[in-house]
This record gives sequence, C-alpha cells and structure tokens, in this order.
Amino acid sequence: MRNISPVELKQRLDSDAPLPLLLDVREPWEIERACLPHSHCIPMKELATRLQELDPDRETVVLCHHGIRSRSVCLFLEQHMQFSNVLNLDGGIDAWARQVDPGVPTY
Repeated sequence: MRNISPVELKQRLDSDAPLPLLLDVREPWEIERACLPHSHCIPMKELATRLQELDPDRETVVLCHHGIRSRSVCLFLEQHMQFSNVLNLDGGIDAWARQVDPGVPTY
C-alpha cells in the first residue's frame, strides 16, 4: 500500500495530470463537518455493497479522518478486490486541514 501526503495530493490536484478518484470512507456526519470537493463518499461499512461504484483501474486516493480507516480500505481493495492503484491520504482530512487548507474544519 502506498501513502500520499496532503501536500503531494494538493500538488497533484493542481496539476494537469488526470485527477484521481477521492474516496472518502468516513460517516455522513463527519463529511457534513468537513470534506474535500469532488470526493466520492462511501462509508467504510457500506463499501462491500457499493464496490460497483468504483473503477479498479482508476487511481484512487482513499481518505478518512486520520488515515486509519482509509489504510484498512486500501489494503482491502488491493488484496481482495484487485485494485491496482490505490493510495492512502496520510493523516486523513485532519492532516489536509492542518497542512494544506486551514479553511477545512477540524474535529
């Protein structure tokens, strides 16, 4: 499993490179508090029943609050679902708010 830092992700999002899918696996109440634009939100507990919404060949950056749940999701996608290009947002949306965009609320 590979990690991507918030700063690296910001650089990627600002570049001309194809945009990765931002998969947010937090609960709806968490997403209401803070989210990244254009994220595809599937709570971790719903992932197995909603896999058809994802493209296993598309670069996918998985995020959660601090990077723990997203790490588990990355491993699941790689090991059991043959996703070939997933990255974990290191430190989650909390690190994004602290390192990249202080306008994103922390909780």
